[in-house]
Formats: sequence, structure tokens, C-alpha cells
Amino acid sequence: MHDLTSTAGTVAIAAGAVAVIALLCVVALGFRLRRYRSDQRLLLGERREDLVAHAATLHEQFEALSQYVQDMAGHLDERMQTVERRLDHVVAYHALVRYDAYGEMSGRQSTSIALLDATRSGIVVSSIHHRDQARVYAKQVHDGRPELELSPEEDEAIKLALEREDGRPGHA
Repeated sequence: MHDLTSTAGTVAIAAGAVAVIALLCVVALGFRLRRYRSDQRLLLGERREDLVAHAATLHEQFEALSQYVQDMAGHLDERMQTVERRLDHVVAYHALVRYDAYGEMSGRQSTSIALLDATRSGIVVSSIHHRDQARVYAKQVHDGRPELELSPEEDEAIKLALEREDGRPGHA
């Protein structure tokens, strides 16, 4: 026992303790490395590439997907602009006014219909009914103004159509 109390013995005990601690660290690191390899196999499958190569492959695939999405978004923007241009020329505002054109108490058989697009251009069609005849008139409207003078009923049809712009019933 004298050898353990000497300086050389103390150094030997300290070296043994350091060796035991190092051995325990190596065992713990071995378990951690096994767990990391298991996680890597779960992530990569059975391919023989490391995480850096896998990350590079994922980055390339992400860039390709990103480019595809940008191309499709550009294509959709072009299509949307085409659709919006076309929609500007469809009927956006409409109204119908019924009236008795000749005061004959015929049941308000005459009508004026305003059909306007988003630019407030379109037509006003009037059908004037009499007992033995009917006449149809059409007048163009550009930017809310008629080309020809309107009858009061035609003017009312345009006003009603444009009043419905705020979303009340009747706005198309």
C-alpha cells in the first residue's frame, strides 16, 4: 500500500480515474453515434450518401420546384389578365323598366332594358307594345352616355342599372 501513497501511486490512481472517465465517455458517444446513424437511415433510407449530399439533392429539388411554381404563377397571371379583360365586356349592370307606353291600361306591356358592361357601355333595348303592333328600338351607350336621346323610361333603366353598382340586388 505504500506505493499508492507515493507520488507515483497518486499519479497512477489519477491516470486510472481519467482512463475510466474516458472509457465511459467513449461508450456514451458510441451510443449517441448509433442513435444518429439510426436517425440518418430513417431520413436517408438505405442510400449510401451522407447528410450533406442529401441536403444538396433536396436543395436542387426545392429550387426546381420553386422555379416551376414561379413559372405557373406567371402563366396564371397572364391568364387572369386575359380573363379580366374579357370580363370588362360582359354584362355587369342591368335593369328592366316596365311601363304603359300609350296610356291604354294594357298592363304595362312595354319594356326598356339596360345592359351595360364594366365600362358602363352597352345597349338600351325598348319594346313598345300597342294593341295591334310592337316596335323594338336599340340605342348604344358609351361610358354611361347614350349616342341618341333617350326616352324617360330608357334613362330610368340606365340609372337603375348603375345604382345597383353597390351590390344591391340586380347587380350582375
